[in-house]
Amino acid sequence: MVRKTVTVELASGLEARPVAMLVQVASQYESNIYVEIESKRVNAKSIMGMMTLGLAAGEQITITADGTDEEQAIAEIEKYLSNHE
Repeated sequence: MVRKTVTVELASGLEARPVAMLVQVASQYESNIYVEIESKRVNAKSIMGMMTLGLAAGEQITITADGTDEEQAIAEIEKYLSNHE
């Protein structure tokens, strides 16, 4: 299991389109991937779950991945969230 804290650096935060893109990135991996902020924890492959977080630019989240490709999954999600639009 890998855990990493990252900052959402997308200018618009995680609105509908960026959430859909993040779910697509996460869905490429076999690992179980979760996004946590405060006491909320949702499956990163669930578009409805991710929308409930309402993440804004600059917020810090913890990403947890558990599975055969966990390192790659975390790296790609971090890369996506660090991308400046």
